[in-house]
Amino acid sequence: MSDACQGCPSANSGCGGSCGETVAGPTVAQLASKIGAVVAVASGKGGVGKSTVSAMLAVMLRRQGKNVGILDADVTGPSIPKMFGLTDKVGGTEEGLFPIESSTGIKVMSLNLVIPNEDDPVVWRGPIIGQLVTQFWTDVFWGDLDYLILDLPPGTGDVPISIFQTIPVTGVVMVSNPQQLASMVVRKAVKMMRMYDANFYGLAENMSYVKCAECGAVQEVFGPTRGEEEAREQEMPFLGRLPLEMALTSCADKGRIEEYQGEAFDDMYQAFMGEEARVRKLGATVPARGA
Repeated sequence: MSDACQGCPSANSGCGGSCGETVAGPTVAQLASKIGAVVAVASGKGGVGKSTVSAMLAVMLRRQGKNVGILDADVTGPSIPKMFGLTDKVGGTEEGLFPIESSTGIKVMSLNLVIPNEDDPVVWRGPIIGQLVTQFWTDVFWGDLDYLILDLPPGTGDVPISIFQTIPVTGVVMVSNPQQLASMVVRKAVKMMRMYDANFYGLAENMSYVKCAECGAVQEVFGPTRGEEEAREQEMPFLGRLPLEMALTSCADKGRIEEYQGEAFDDMYQAFMGEEARVRKLGATVPARGA
């Protein structure tokens, strides 16, 4: 691949480098931002709690003193602002937008922080949505971040394709639950991401169990755990089992997810950090513009 192809959306698709197109250089917002690692959180399937995992990973990183941002790429079903209790609208200049900060300093960019009402539907075609998500990368003043978390939408369509073609993703956290149906869809997403040479921190099994607050008994409401087996089959680390928990649901509904404390998420964070050095050495999916 020639130097002229760096950052081109078709660079990883087998293009011979003879299209003659010129890729634009970094934007003003990109030049003003410095991002250490881009972590995509994905599942392929909706309803497995991917956004919750994205939010809690950001919260755990922030508690350790890291500078963190969240790019809410689930444009048609954004939930990140609600979890963090964010209602202010983003501001900006002709050169870019400024993300909204949470109570602990996590920077968030979401379409729900742009549209007039949080429950207004987004009735857009896929390519337009994909372009918007790319602009959240190129035209937002993220500043200095240690980690930018990408909360991906379900599926393997326009948005994930745009992300893996244009954003230098350091690694992916896959989220599943014990249902075989969820595992099947996760495998589809993993195969798609490997087409773009994505690296994986590992797989977390969400909604793995419910623990009785009074007696401590554990119930596997979605069936026996399959997370560790699935991670092994996909040749990636297992990041742990995460529970269904009323306290977490309550904090998210009240916009106070940063107040939630949970041992299982502490363990997931430790497992994630244990894979950090390995994943960073592998390199991002596409070169960063201006690098």
